[in-house]
Amino acid sequence: MLTFTNIQKSFDATPVLRGISYRLAAGENLVLLGPSGCGKTTLLRIIAGLETADAGQLLLEGEDLTAVPVHQRGFGFVFQDYALFPHKNVYDNVVFGLRMQKWSAEKMRVRVAQVLDLVGLAGFDERAIHDLSGGEQQRVALARALAPAPRLLLLDEPLGALDRALRERLMLDLRAILQDAGGVVGRPEGITAVYVTHDQAEAFAIADQVLVLNEGQIEQVGSPTELYRQPATPFVARFLGMGNIFPGEIKKSTATQTLVASPLGELQVKSSSLFQKGRAVPLLVRPEAGRLAEADDVENVMQATMVDLSFRGRYQIVTVRVGDILLKFEMETAVDLPPPNQPITLVLDKDAINLLAGS
Repeated sequence: MLTFTNIQKSFDATPVLRGISYRLAAGENLVLLGPSGCGKTTLLRIIAGLETADAGQLLLEGEDLTAVPVHQRGFGFVFQDYALFPHKNVYDNVVFGLRMQKWSAEKMRVRVAQVLDLVGLAGFDERAIHDLSGGEQQRVALARALAPAPRLLLLDEPLGALDRALRERLMLDLRAILQDAGGVVGRPEGITAVYVTHDQAEAFAIADQVLVLNEGQIEQVGSPTELYRQPATPFVARFLGMGNIFPGEIKKSTATQTLVASPLGELQVKSSSLFQKGRAVPLLVRPEAGRLAEADDVENVMQATMVDLSFRGRYQIVTVRVGDILLKFEMETAVDLPPPNQPITLVLDKDAINLLAGS
């Protein structure tokens, strides 16, 4: 549906986007994920027509958008600050785009009722904006964007102004709303959306595909599951909160697994690629890799010293030391662990160890 090819943008001779290309399918939710300054909001603004790319092409269903002004693109917008009209009630905020399109009064009434019900605000028509909570205001902004059945929905850090607990609830609701909205507003292919965030939990909850940006370049594209299980580079792994990354050297490689020398010892890693012996490769040990060793374990057994335990409810973050190296693992709360400074024997699951690209 939407294709951007080799999008480039600089500000004051500083490159912000360095050749970004992607094909967005109809009905797909694409999340642009990355740290501040990586270029994700600039890319969104170029898609919206609020910025002009220095080079590259942007096509919507085969139509070149270069000369199409913002108001003629048929896009919906949801911003972090909501951008609601404070002097208008909920109905008048949601109906705004429909009035601009000159819908009949009856059609507007029906559509506003539909989208307010969709976002969980049925009966809120006459409420004043200042009487709503932050989460309710965000739902009004979403309803207003969805009401005209946009060709593309653009969301820029839409949950960024909310507290963590409310964000956790709304990110799950938001995906369900986007999935259901197509049938409500007359888009049988579903709502197609581009969503900007710096929060990986938010990205994972909402996205069909995640495009990870780093210094204006695509670091990796994939589904949330693919990104977590197979981060391509140390940057992606670290940005997703995985810090157990070490230098490794290939000792032996077969079609199903690879033996890697590392500061933790020699580790068996499940892999589907062949690697040249002696090749240097970054090694990621994911947080779920560690478990207590049992008597019959022989592969990837590791002697360590217990350092710290951080309770997180359903799970606990376990910090151990191997020589001078600290590692962090996530284990179920029910796992009985020794106190600090006591020895602990762990096994690393070879399915939860990754060989990464780059440095």
